[in-house]
Amino acid sequence: MTDSHSTPPRFVALFDLDGTLTWRDTLLPFLVMYLRRHPSRVLGLWRLPLALSNYLAGARDRGVLKSQVIRMVMGGAGRADVDACADAFVGSLQPKHRLRPTALAVLEAHRIAGDHLVLLSASPDLYVPRIGTALGFELTLCTEIQWQGDRLLGTLKTPNRHGAEKSRCLDWLRVHYPNTPVIAYGNSTSDLDHMRHAERALLVNGSTAARSAAARLGIPTATWA
Repeated sequence: MTDSHSTPPRFVALFDLDGTLTWRDTLLPFLVMYLRRHPSRVLGLWRLPLALSNYLAGARDRGVLKSQVIRMVMGGAGRADVDACADAFVGSLQPKHRLRPTALAVLEAHRIAGDHLVLLSASPDLYVPRIGTALGFELTLCTEIQWQGDRLLGTLKTPNRHGAEKSRCLDWLRVHYPNTPVIAYGNSTSDLDHMRHAERALLVNGSTAARSAAARLGIPTATWA
């Protein structure tokens, strides 16, 4: 039963993952961990130079490249092997080593305030929802990867949740949390696409270009240790 005298949540606190909550990218370390557990899989990387060349010469579609690399490393893998690697990877995300202490403190402040905690990441659902659960997020949105039964296909089930796609996720959150203002945290120029539509936003640990773009949009910046 809901207490009619309780204070409703003030915000949807929307956090990016890579470079915002963590010190750096998570997908590459996850794939490296999988390769260490299954070293024969490194043979599939012979196609990587061509994939990188096509990416640099073409439309620079991050989603296509992401799917190609996941398929090279993990395509056809069984769910049990993927899940075991994901559990080990999330267990390795210790504060100060891979997670930013300031980010965790801000996350905890939102939790204490009664805000809704949402994780929004372009990284894949092979492990990101586990990070969301470990950090106490009530909802995780990330790039979803296709399976065929218990075998990983590696193709994208959803659009790559990057740039404009994060804005579409924000639109969905407006429906899911009606009449609740959003405060968005991100670290890259691509995050500004959805952050500029939030009621409040903060760019953290941004590059010089990202900070300049944020300034033009009136979005404040900060450095999180």
